[in-house]
Amino acid sequence: MDMQGFALFRLPYAQEMTYIAGGVTQLSSCTALSDKQGFVFAPFAPSASLPIQLIAPEEVEVFSCFSSLSNLSRISSFSRISSFSSSPKENYHIDFHNFHAHLTNGDFQKLVLSRSIEIEKSEEVSPLDLFRRACEHYPRVLVSLAYTPQSGLWLTATPEILLSGTNHEWHTMALAGTMPFAEQVRWSDKNIQEQRYVATYITRQLEQFTDDIHEEGPYTTRAAHLAHLRSDFRFSLPDASHLGDLLQALHPTPAVCGLPKQEAFQFILDYEHHQRSYYSGFLGPLFVNGQTNLYVTLRCMQLFENGYRLYAGGGLLKDSVEEQEWQETETKLDTMRRLLL
Repeated sequence: MDMQGFALFRLPYAQEMTYIAGGVTQLSSCTALSDKQGFVFAPFAPSASLPIQLIAPEEVEVFSCFSSLSNLSRISSFSRISSFSSSPKENYHIDFHNFHAHLTNGDFQKLVLSRSIEIEKSEEVSPLDLFRRACEHYPRVLVSLAYTPQSGLWLTATPEILLSGTNHEWHTMALAGTMPFAEQVRWSDKNIQEQRYVATYITRQLEQFTDDIHEEGPYTTRAAHLAHLRSDFRFSLPDASHLGDLLQALHPTPAVCGLPKQEAFQFILDYEHHQRSYYSGFLGPLFVNGQTNLYVTLRCMQLFENGYRLYAGGGLLKDSVEEQEWQETETKLDTMRRLLL
């Protein structure tokens, strides 16, 4: 049976929304994205059992107003949340102390600890209405509503570019450190160090593919009610046909994983209380109308028939304080939680 998927997205500051629908191809690694085209929906840890979903651009439409969206794809069946979790803080406490112990004894420079919460549906709100609310609330970020039969339906509002560009000119960013947005943001040493780890990592990965790299930053940038530290990297690629190799080198960055990368990646898979699924993966159009705009799946939730599962995380260093890190995840969860009120 041919699986069909769709994605509806709006780029930062854009007025128009793009709808892509078509057959779904499943890929088990980022390298398999080389020479591919379509809307990519990739998990944190791509594998044969949890693959990258690639929606073919068989149907591509651009809309300039929300009223035009009413006749888009309907999803015939949602999965259900079988039981709603009741002890998120207890699980976070266990994970934090485990992660922090390995940071303190020098096994890792950085680890990203994430968690999920489940919210029971109290009123019937259509996915398109949630997408519209996200676009209205968050003009500075990529907003996406993506569905495939295996992944389910996800709403994302994310500020972090993993890779964007066209032909030879490309862009990525190091986004890390989080504080409530204010006119004057004073960054702690912990936030500055956390962002520097990500920027250094990205530079080293890019140097494997090009020597034409221009870095700008770090500077404070706003995403919804939060501020982050951001550095931009603009670079040229003589040959974009091997873009999957670059994505394999970049993903997951220390902004969602840790350092050293491979050891941190495995540690998270082994010890984090929940399964990240498509949270902290990446998504977006790949060579659709010549453009690539892939974003890290940060502020997101999966939509179910009877509720929602929201995800958030934060970078831990050896001097991290549990209650501060917990509050940071609470603040990040508010990005999606506000849409449900």
